[in-house]
Amino acid sequence: MLKTTVYLPEELETRLEAEAAATGVSKAELIRRGIAMLLDGSTRPRHTRALPVFDSGRAMTAEAMDDEIHEHIRERAARR
Repeated sequence: MLKTTVYLPEELETRLEAEAAATGVSKAELIRRGIAMLLDGSTRPRHTRALPVFDSGRAMTAEAMDDEIHEHIRERAARR
């Protein structure tokens, strides 16, 4: 878990303290639950734009790509 500091108005802190005492749940846990409820209920789109797509112009299988990479390595080694 990561630690975050949150500044609360005094009235909200008093209500949070009372809820924690009444339920036996820590203030931190109540805050986590509240944030989770807010985010889970959000109607904001989760992804605002599509991921970019790259087209090399050549379709290659994984094996063909491996062969090309190995050939490139052999050529570089031969030049040394």
